[in-house]
Amino acid sequence: MSGPLPDPAPLLRTYPGLAALLAALDGAGEETRLVGGAVRDWLLGLEGRSDVDLATTAVPEEVVRRAEAAGFKTVPTGIAHGTVTVIAAGVPFEVTTLREDVATDGRRAVVRFGRDWAHDAARRDFTMNALYLTRGGELVDPVGGVPDALAGLVRFIGDPDQRIREDYLRILRLFRFHGSHGRGPLDAAALAAAVRQRAGLAGLSRERVRAEFVKLLVAPRAAETLAAMDAAGVLADVLGSPGDIAAAMRLCALEAGLDLAPDPLRRLAALAVRGEGDTARLREGLRLTNAEAKRLERLTDRRLELAPDLTDLERCAALYHLGLEGYRDRVLFDFARSGADVDDGGWRDLVRLPELWTPPVFPINAGAFLARGLPQGPAIGAALRRTEALWIERGFPEDPMALLMLVRDGMEG
Repeated sequence: MSGPLPDPAPLLRTYPGLAALLAALDGAGEETRLVGGAVRDWLLGLEGRSDVDLATTAVPEEVVRRAEAAGFKTVPTGIAHGTVTVIAAGVPFEVTTLREDVATDGRRAVVRFGRDWAHDAARRDFTMNALYLTRGGELVDPVGGVPDALAGLVRFIGDPDQRIREDYLRILRLFRFHGSHGRGPLDAAALAAAVRQRAGLAGLSRERVRAEFVKLLVAPRAAETLAAMDAAGVLADVLGSPGDIAAAMRLCALEAGLDLAPDPLRRLAALAVRGEGDTARLREGLRLTNAEAKRLERLTDRRLELAPDLTDLERCAALYHLGLEGYRDRVLFDFARSGADVDDGGWRDLVRLPELWTPPVFPINAGAFLARGLPQGPAIGAALRRTEALWIERGFPEDPMALLMLVRDGMEG
């Protein structure tokens, strides 16, 4: 790259314990370097966005010996593949011995340990992820990752088809990294290989697919990347059907315009839920939790649709019933699916309602009916439900006389 490199000192300070861990693992015949996402993001001025991974010439047993001698806790998270997790100052760092793939089946690899940094780089996925930073602050770039990272080009190392056949999840990682770090169009060779190899996605575990897809949904360039993924036919392989790209793009724009954090489940709803059966399909295909599936169902329940033609009372009733988060989910989903411009005034007023009105707490309890002689039991619950419905219908009154009338009318119902 032209110009001076960023100072690595802030990177080390961002992760407590990292400098001490490097001091324990590096030297005395072995070398340990930072590798991958943390180095890439340091280069791009994005420190703190990625976990720190370390690559080392030391075999796992030596990593454990050195780390524990320095007082760190170790966890054998992937010994067979050369990975030991070291806990330093409460932060987990994955430390992996240099490797070469002996055999792969598209989901997992048989590896052998080595000491060749170039071979270790060659087995990684993208050039921008094969950058190393030494303890002394030297940036090592065996495969031309620096210019690609600076240009926002997500490019496979070597032959794209071969890289994908080694692990078909790399198809999704291509789109995910393009969404998070890419600029301009997708790399043509990478996209063509992803399309050719996309049948291999069917053999991946749904948990791995979910993890990558959720990261894509919240990426800075999620909308345009999903559109490219849909055009290539890959999105349908993940979701089980083509996506509603227009709605997803509108929702992304709404979240940005309202200064809301990207929400993966809300974006998934806009993208992929159109009717009955969609939630069940996504629940299975992306291993949604029960809570996530229920939220999707609430988000897309046709009985709760919001629109600018609602009266003020209907809007307030929706906010009262749905709660703040449920209301926000629903209004943004319906706004995105409406086709309205993101600056539409009527929809914007709906979105802003929670800023202007806070739903009150229902002010009547069972004691009001007991005092009027209604016996304990199901009748009390029925009277409370009737009274609450009347209270909403009458505009959430707070006046004591109005509340007395509500109790009377609730009993008579």
